[in-house]
Amino acid sequence: MSRKEDLIVGLDIGTTKICVIVATRTENGIDVVGVGTHPSRGLRKGVVVDIDATVDSIKHAVEEAELMADCEITSVYAGIAGGHIRGFNSHGVVAVKDREVKDGDVKRVIDAAKAVAIPMDREVIHVIPQEFIIDDQDGIREPLGMSGVRLEAKIHIVTAAVTSAQNIVKCANKAGLNVMDIVLEPLASAEATLADDERDLGVCLIDIGGGTTDVAVFAEGSIKHTSVLGLGGYHISNDIAVGLRTPFEEAERIKKKFGVASARFLGSDDVISVPSVGGRRPRQVSRKILCEIIEPRVEEILSLARQEVEKAGLEDRIPSGVALTGGCSALAGLPEFAEEVFEAPVRPGLPTHVGGLQDVVRGPMYATGVGLALFGAAQGRTRSATRFRIRDDSIFGRVKQRMRDWFYEDLN
Repeated sequence: MSRKEDLIVGLDIGTTKICVIVATRTENGIDVVGVGTHPSRGLRKGVVVDIDATVDSIKHAVEEAELMADCEITSVYAGIAGGHIRGFNSHGVVAVKDREVKDGDVKRVIDAAKAVAIPMDREVIHVIPQEFIIDDQDGIREPLGMSGVRLEAKIHIVTAAVTSAQNIVKCANKAGLNVMDIVLEPLASAEATLADDERDLGVCLIDIGGGTTDVAVFAEGSIKHTSVLGLGGYHISNDIAVGLRTPFEEAERIKKKFGVASARFLGSDDVISVPSVGGRRPRQVSRKILCEIIEPRVEEILSLARQEVEKAGLEDRIPSGVALTGGCSALAGLPEFAEEVFEAPVRPGLPTHVGGLQDVVRGPMYATGVGLALFGAAQGRTRSATRFRIRDDSIFGRVKQRMRDWFYEDLN
């Protein structure tokens, strides 16, 4: 068996599927050594609504990944999404001691930028520096060692509902897993799919999953905006189930096999067989009718994503265009439809920086899981301790975590 301390595991707890990616760290990224997926039972719009069903799905996905990787999984980096996610920018200023920027100055300025009022029912899950400013010189990414008297920091803060974050940790713990960190899913997807030059020039990532659509905008090499919409592929399948009066599982199958984002991109108007409910005989339906059911919901998802970008005032900051990822992005004709909605170039977002079983995880449905593993690999390189904390954690838990951090610091 593999040494478990060498492994990095990403756990993507999605609305339609649970995905586990087991990887080892390499110089250029990661090598995927195991993959496990299982249909998700117990989530709605990215939020846990049934703990036992979610735990059962996680266990099945973990067992599959353990068999493939020939290892035992104990620790994971878990993804979080849902309409409760809020991202906003903040700004802090401090005076530089000794006229040279040191570690303590950077920590103080980030603490100053973090000093914003956050409701008790919300938890900070990410604090991401965007840029530093020293004596009015902006655009600085690494301020250490630079001379100056005034240090400013612009940061992006992501918060989540405490209960939703707790439920994800609880589900993982019940499945026998320790959560090393909770990562916002669009940030993980971006880690796997976006190139550095795209981030520098400006790009919008849209991850269309089963229950949510995640939006992340990058410009000048840093994150500028994050948001999560409570719409996804589940809603398209539900529309098909209602419109064609067919079971949901059949609607999902028909969407994947015959669905097209818009009738304008339909090559041939074939007739498809649609199973009925209640034991009635299957019916013959034109693919054009299917596309007319799909198109309004796809247009709604893409339009809401564009509105998020416009609301943040970043519509002119994405010359690289849009990268589409997530399981639903495999829908035929979706990139062409998205180009019309965004009036910008659109490309499929597939995982990169991946070795090992790269052919297995090449699809967009694995982007978040691979990104979580890449995030974990980067954490190991920077030797940063676990950032995620539940606000009302017990004293015993906090002391135990602090002792664990000290222990690993001594080892490093």
